[in-house]
Amino acid sequence: MPSIGPVQLPEFPLLLAPMEDVSDPPFRAVCKQNGADLMYTEFISSEGLIRDAAKSVQKLDIFEYERPIGIQLFGSDIESMRKSAEIATAAGPDLVDINYGCPVKQVACKGAGAALLQDIPKMVKMTETVVKASHLPVTVKTRLGWDDTTKNILEVAERLQDIGIQALTIHGRTRVQMYKGDADWTLIGRLKENPRITIPIFGNGDIDSPEKAFEYKNRYGVDGIMIGRAAIGYPWFFNEVKHFLKTGEHLPPPDINQRVDVCKSHLEFSLKWKGPGLGLVEMRRHYTNYFKHIPDFKPFRMKLVTSNSSEEVLETLDDIRNRFAFVEA
Repeated sequence: MPSIGPVQLPEFPLLLAPMEDVSDPPFRAVCKQNGADLMYTEFISSEGLIRDAAKSVQKLDIFEYERPIGIQLFGSDIESMRKSAEIATAAGPDLVDINYGCPVKQVACKGAGAALLQDIPKMVKMTETVVKASHLPVTVKTRLGWDDTTKNILEVAERLQDIGIQALTIHGRTRVQMYKGDADWTLIGRLKENPRITIPIFGNGDIDSPEKAFEYKNRYGVDGIMIGRAAIGYPWFFNEVKHFLKTGEHLPPPDINQRVDVCKSHLEFSLKWKGPGLGLVEMRRHYTNYFKHIPDFKPFRMKLVTSNSSEEVLETLDDIRNRFAFVEA
C-alpha cells in the first residue's frame, strides 16, 4: 500500500485533483462521501497567503472528515513559498503540495505553476525550501515538461525525490498543450520502471471511465490515479472506478433520486461554508453536470441558475425528482 510519509493510503488510491473554483470544501465533501481517498484544496497563491488576502486564506479551510487532505501552493518567489508553507502547515493539513503544473497564462506568465518547468534549478531550490519549512510530507504536481522538446519529467522526478518530496503526481501533457489533445502517460510509465524512484507516482489526465482507469493502472504501473474533470458534477465516479477495478463490473449509474440528493447535499455545504449569497451563486456552475444527459432538462436548468433563494432551488430540485422519476423507472 502506498504511503506519503505517515499518511497511509489504500492499495490503489484515487485522488481528487486540486481544481481552481471547483475543489472547495463543499465539492470535496461530496467526493469524499463517494470514494475519494486523498484530496487537495484549490491551489493557493503564496503571495496571497503572506499578504493575508481573504480569498487565499479562506482556501486554507479544511475539516476533519476530509482527511487525508493536502493544501496546494503555487508561487514564483522562493521566500514567499517558504513563508506560505509555514502558514499552510499551521492550518493542520496532512501534507503540503506544490503546483508546478498549472498552465494558465495568469499563473505561468508570472513565473509560477508550469513556468517552473523552464527553470529546473529554481524548481529544485524552491521545493527544497518548502520541504525544510514544513514538518509535513511535501508532494508535487507537475507536467511532462514545458513543450514537446523539453519533456524532462524523468530528470525532474529524480531531482525532486533527492531533495525530499514524498510523492509526485504527473499530468500527461506539456504546458504548451494546456488541456488539448490526448494525455500521454508513456513517460509516467517509464518513470515507474526507474529503480531509483521509490516515492509513489500518481498519474493524471483523461481518466474519464472505469475502463480507462483499469487500463492505465495496468499498462503504466502507477501507484494511484488523480481524477479531475470526470468528477465535476459526478462524484460517484470514484466509487464506480473502485468497483470496476475490484470486480470488472459496472455499478449502475446514479438514478434521479441519488442525483438530487447529492446535489442538495453539495448545495447545503456550499451555503454553510460560503454564506447564502455566494454559496447560492457558486453552485450554479455545478447543476448542468449533476443532471447531464437528462432529456428536456433546459427549463429546469434555467430555474436553477436564475433562482435567488435556496428555497427556490430546493423546490426546483424536488420538481426535478418528481418530473424525472418515471423516466428511469
